[in-house]
Amino acid sequence: MDSVIISSKFQIVISRRVRDSLKLKPGQKIRVIPFGKRIELIPEVNISDMRGFLKGINTELQPRVGSAVNLVDSSGSDSSCEK
Repeated sequence: MDSVIISSKFQIVISRRVRDSLKLKPGQKIRVIPFGKRIELIPEVNISDMRGFLKGINTELQPRVGSAVNLVDSSGSDSSCEK
């Protein structure tokens, strides 16, 4: 874990090891989030850089037993209502 010192202008320097591991670039935006008594720095990612990150994910929906989806039969009528 790296430590940093806050300058008189409230700036910090991110170590090379961290910059390299997160592939940070000069000018890249980082979201600053206060979280309890700590600060989280979250690099913002360009949406075009995220293309394909879900490749291979299973997109088939499996309804849960007892959910509203299961209460409708294949004809489209609601089987939970009495006629």
